[in-house]
Amino acid sequence: MQQSFVIVFFGIILAAILIPLPAFLLDILLAFAIGFSLVVLILVLNIKSPLELSSFPSILLIGTLLRLSLNIAAARRILLYGNEGPSAAGHIIEAFGRFVVGGDVVVGLIIFLIFIVINFVVITKGAERVSEVAARFTLDAMPGKQMSIDADLNAGLINEQEAKQRRKDLEKEAAFYGAMDGASKFIRGDVMAAIIILFLSIIGGLVVGIVIKGMDFQEAIKNYTLLTVGEGLVSQMPALILSVSAGILTTKSSTKEEELSSAIYMQFTKDPKVLLFGAIALAVIGIMPGLPKIPFFIMAIILGGLYFYIQQNLKTQKTVEIQRALEQEKAQKMAPQAQREEDFLPQPDPITLEVGYGLIPFVDETQGGDLTSRIKTIRRQIAAEYGVIIPLVHIRDNMKLSPNQYRILIRGVEEDSYEVMPGFLLAIDLGNVKEKLTEGKPTKDPSFHLPAFWITQEQKAKATKLGYMVVDISTVIITHLSEVIKRNLYIIIGRAEIIDLVEKLSQKYQKVIKDIIPEKVSYSVLHRVVQSLLKENVPVNDMVTIIETIGDYIDKVNDIELLVEFVRQKLSKHITKRFMKDNTLYVIAFSPRVETKLNSYIRENKEEEFLDLLINRLQRNIAENMKKFAEFQAQPVLITSPNIRRFVRKALEGYLPQLNIIAYNEIDKQVNMKVLGVVDEN
Repeated sequence: MQQSFVIVFFGIILAAILIPLPAFLLDILLAFAIGFSLVVLILVLNIKSPLELSSFPSILLIGTLLRLSLNIAAARRILLYGNEGPSAAGHIIEAFGRFVVGGDVVVGLIIFLIFIVINFVVITKGAERVSEVAARFTLDAMPGKQMSIDADLNAGLINEQEAKQRRKDLEKEAAFYGAMDGASKFIRGDVMAAIIILFLSIIGGLVVGIVIKGMDFQEAIKNYTLLTVGEGLVSQMPALILSVSAGILTTKSSTKEEELSSAIYMQFTKDPKVLLFGAIALAVIGIMPGLPKIPFFIMAIILGGLYFYIQQNLKTQKTVEIQRALEQEKAQKMAPQAQREEDFLPQPDPITLEVGYGLIPFVDETQGGDLTSRIKTIRRQIAAEYGVIIPLVHIRDNMKLSPNQYRILIRGVEEDSYEVMPGFLLAIDLGNVKEKLTEGKPTKDPSFHLPAFWITQEQKAKATKLGYMVVDISTVIITHLSEVIKRNLYIIIGRAEIIDLVEKLSQKYQKVIKDIIPEKVSYSVLHRVVQSLLKENVPVNDMVTIIETIGDYIDKVNDIELLVEFVRQKLSKHITKRFMKDNTLYVIAFSPRVETKLNSYIRENKEEEFLDLLINRLQRNIAENMKKFAEFQAQPVLITSPNIRRFVRKALEGYLPQLNIIAYNEIDKQVNMKVLGVVDEN
């Protein structure tokens, strides 16, 4: 049906060009052309976005070809049968020649030329320029818009389907404005063709009438010129309507969310006082001597009436809104008590940043604050680094905090807080400072608890020269927030996030995921494994491998901790890469004697001896060895045998939370490893 519609259109066009049409059929086709252009205009007025009518350039081409074919058919009819009288080319052309221009050839020619000027100089030129600029700006903005879509996708603000749809819409928008830029040339060509056809038809008609048909000059002028002018006006009416449609469509960008008529009405009636001032201005003009009073007074009365009508409507609308609000409030009061209590028991946000009122400028973008945009950046970074999309960070002010204090909450519980000094910079000692600062206020870096100083802008150059890393307030807050989020990823990522992650994976690995989850491996088991990995700072980017490994061992192993160990072995390359620095894995290790003791305690279930050795005799030695990593700016890593890794981790996590413990079989064989120290009992 849809293909037949276009075929019929082109069939009509070819028939009009090749076959001499009877007057009755020509009337029908001319009426059809006018009706077609009116339907297109009404459609354009009612759509909300130009992309809803992305086929408009093709419609414009079809409409132009239809009119030109009817021009040819009408010209043929006029030249062949113009001597028979005014109705020789049909009643529509006759009506336009007689009634519309009063049967006067000169008037008809002038009106035709006015149509041409309006269509070509005013509407078509403007629409063409708008299309050209829109096409250029749309193409220039495409890279930025695509980056914005990718950023929203990485930040978890949209899903993959929404991202695909946005990219598709972006491509359609660029193609549409590019096509509209070219389609405007159709209208220009149509106008030029109409002028040429008019003069050819008049000259040809006179030649045919006088030379071939034997008519006298005056009769030939009257018949052929009147018919030609009528035909020109008939063809220019749909051309003008389609040009107006093109102009409206290309200038519709500012009213994309609503129909044009609704947008114009809302914007005109937003402030009715404008109509009142217009009425007063017209009345004043009408009072001026020498000017006709009645037209200006009539328009002043109409505008004044519209003002009072719209003002009354606005009052009625406000009354209705107030009544509706009162009814809703009444309904809420009459609702059951249990329901109202439930409505006011919100769940805590996964991540919350509370700031004192002195730090609001750092959050408010209108005051130059960049915290909001930088939080989006760390969400993308964490997604890329760990393979999980964290929920949105909720930012709010807290009047109970000191003006320059902020605190970070994880699921409603305060995780950390810090007080900054606006107007100052934080100089942090990373361990390679040549000489200590003597000026500034001593403090600790909130992220890594390193020695630091609050310094002024003037002291920045000196501090940098001495080896301090100098950062601004926003960087202090963002780095602190980022580290707190990373430490608590295993708490932040709940089962809902895991389900969402699996659903996204299943779109690409449908067969693999469907065979394992939830048939073989429950969401609960997967969630606990992912939690354990994140708790130990292990990224879960390779979620397919994690799911496949759990699926391989779930029938043999019921212990979640053992499952985690098998998964860690499969993720050896990821684990190694996670802790490498400058292509080297820096580690400390137990001495063979300590390793043997710890293994024997585990085999013999001597838990007390195991804990005593680790906590009372080895902990201090481990802590001392951890200081060696600062020189290489690497994360502290302790390597152990696979049998004792998880037990060592469990024993030390409360004492040395920053220590990463990995097994020998979790290290990539091709890695360059450097042992910085050996942990012994002595």
